[in-house]
Amino acid sequence: MPHAIQIHDQGAPEVMEWVEVPDLQPGPGEALLRQTAVGLNYIDVYQRSGGYKLDLPTCIGMEGVGIIDAFGDGVEGVRVFDRVGYVMGPPGSYAEQRIYPADRLIPLPDDVSDTQAAGMLLKGLTVSYLIHRTFHPQSGDTVLFHAVAGGVGMIACQWLKQKGVSVIGTVGSDEKADIAKSYGCDHPIVYTRENFSERVMEITDGEGVPVVYDGVGASVHDGSLACLARFGTYVNFGAASGQIP
Repeated sequence: MPHAIQIHDQGAPEVMEWVEVPDLQPGPGEALLRQTAVGLNYIDVYQRSGGYKLDLPTCIGMEGVGIIDAFGDGVEGVRVFDRVGYVMGPPGSYAEQRIYPADRLIPLPDDVSDTQAAGMLLKGLTVSYLIHRTFHPQSGDTVLFHAVAGGVGMIACQWLKQKGVSVIGTVGSDEKADIAKSYGCDHPIVYTRENFSERVMEITDGEGVPVVYDGVGASVHDGSLACLARFGTYVNFGAASGQIP
């Protein structure tokens, strides 16, 4: 029988259990995936800890990659043995197999590995909406991106650099500063020993930044507002340190 990580209560990591689950059968419009890689995201922590209320018991996780083993009636555009990825939709990626809506599956090119796809779909789509739909920085702009050495931040650095944007990023250690630099961050700030808002104002000659991208939340909220340029945009897309006021 296949296995999955399930939670019967929301709480600390110990609530996750590796358990046997019944074999699944896809219904109309659904595909059965034999999973080969699973993406990890901070939304999984919200699901596990109770930040997002779920019907229990349940499996958590929002993205993955697998091989189609079967599909139900009415499915078009995919075939058995296709290698596909998926992102968002119903939670449940922490499993060896799962059912997923077939029309949301993403066929993967040969030059993208299973682990690459599973690790970048949700984070990449997050970056896409942040820099193209929420605030669209232009070449020559300077932006502040919090937690820039995380999964979203590392993709954002590369994408923003391709657009000609200068990136200031907060990190928690010198090791993470080096990681951020390797992905294109121009000015990593170790927030544990520097006042990041004061440092941003120094870097920008007192002008501030036109946008702050914040997936951290409460602990950086006030400082983020303090280093915005006039009529700047504060973009909050997460609350790793708690909800903003």
